[in-house]
Amino acid sequence: MVESGETDWVSRFADEVISESERRAPGKPVVCASGLSPSGPIHLGNLREVMTPHLVADEIRRRGVECVHLLSWDDYDRFRRVPAGVDPSWAEHIGKPLTSVPAPPGSAYGNWAEHFKAPMIQALEQLGVEYRGISQTEQYTSGAYREQVLLAVRERARIDAVLSRYRSKQVEDYFPYKPYCDLCGRDLTTVTAYDDATTELAYTCECGFGETVRLAEHDRGKLVWKVDWPMRWAHEGVVFEPSGVDHHSPGSAWIVGGQIVGEVFGGRQPIGPMYAFVGITGMAKMSSSKGDVPTPADALEIMEAPVLRWLYARRKPAQSFKIAFDQEIQRLYDEWDALGRKVEEGRAQPAELAAYDRAVRTAAAPLPATPHPVPYRTLASIVDITTGHAEQTLRILRDLDGIDSLDAARPRLDRAQRWVDGHLPAEQRTRVREEPDEELLDSLGPEERESLRLLADGLDDWSLDGLTALVYGVPKRRAGLPADAQATPELKAAQRAFFALLYRLLVGRDTGPRLPTLLLAVGADRVRKLVGA
Repeated sequence: MVESGETDWVSRFADEVISESERRAPGKPVVCASGLSPSGPIHLGNLREVMTPHLVADEIRRRGVECVHLLSWDDYDRFRRVPAGVDPSWAEHIGKPLTSVPAPPGSAYGNWAEHFKAPMIQALEQLGVEYRGISQTEQYTSGAYREQVLLAVRERARIDAVLSRYRSKQVEDYFPYKPYCDLCGRDLTTVTAYDDATTELAYTCECGFGETVRLAEHDRGKLVWKVDWPMRWAHEGVVFEPSGVDHHSPGSAWIVGGQIVGEVFGGRQPIGPMYAFVGITGMAKMSSSKGDVPTPADALEIMEAPVLRWLYARRKPAQSFKIAFDQEIQRLYDEWDALGRKVEEGRAQPAELAAYDRAVRTAAAPLPATPHPVPYRTLASIVDITTGHAEQTLRILRDLDGIDSLDAARPRLDRAQRWVDGHLPAEQRTRVREEPDEELLDSLGPEERESLRLLADGLDDWSLDGLTALVYGVPKRRAGLPADAQATPELKAAQRAFFALLYRLLVGRDTGPRLPTLLLAVGADRVRKLVGA
């Protein structure tokens, strides 16, 4: 259990949120909140909107304080644009609520919103995120917000006055409620009249339809965003909710909402850290509207849930970071494993320990872990070399680390397999030669032949450490140096030349996976054959 104090950003926010909740609503559960729009793929940047309050809510629960994490699905928002890769005919649905738009072609889900919510729901379950989901479609169409809608409309002049502080142009006949047309289902509507006494509202739509309804009974519309958000803060009693950088410019929903929530709805703005963007190595800023963006489900295909949780836990919300889908993932896993060893040996700093603890378990339970975690880069090399062949993979793992079942290396093994299959460029895939490169062997001089003989003779120490010492040691022996000799520029050059020769003989190119792992995968007899020994 992680105690409060000065250990990490999560604990500090938990302290503040608990104190603030006691001031606002003593004796009631602490309320943290997130909001996601299923207008397209919910990407890894959006995940920060959920992980930030999740980590704080989880810390509060660890302390024995009742806390609820509300996740609002903004599925009653309008469909704004057709993402790349979707039939352009979907443009006819622009302006409809996301729950009224058909799912993309071939989807198993009933509407657009459900299609994009589903993979996020599954990812949050894998990540151990406990929350209470709220569909804004259900809230509005059931009349749950009716009193709040009527209040906002009565106070429209006050809301307009707040908004006008940030406008460069005057807006006439401001109205904070947008009906969805009863004929075409879109929000291409204009309110033409409203009677405060009867709540009769008249609107016309660009489709040509118009009608008069009683707002006190009307459930086919919603408050505009800059009014909707503060309304929910007050209605739900939210104490903690983060928001992205884009919400903190003058006149933005966060800034304006902070005034509207008190002046109109009698509530208070949540404690809300601004969170920075999350990037992907090799990619520009993510955008759901473009369609092709990495999602949490994509990340969980290639990395274990605790590692993904750790990326969000170890950085303060205001710090940006990137998630690796390229070969940087191997370095990331090296860092993760090194932290695990520091924790196990009692050498981790308090903030490191806190982030690790939040990554591997929640207040409710530990997350699934790989029983025998072989280094990710080693697993990637093995599945690359063996092309995923189970028996070959098990043979290597048994030789490498005494593993007698592939299940002992899972789920990390499966993640590495998916990374190799989906993200390792074809030109970097490893294909071990079937027969020796006789032409290359015939061209070698006596020094190179002697180096290969020393390698072949030393293959008896069939372990990763033994093979590592061997490949680095051959150039040392050729130079008359002891095994523990420090590297010099000349020695490093000799080692690079020797490694390149081995790669050409084994896989037909100058580079490849780490040589000790490659030798282990190829097997001693085949190595001897390919190096002509």
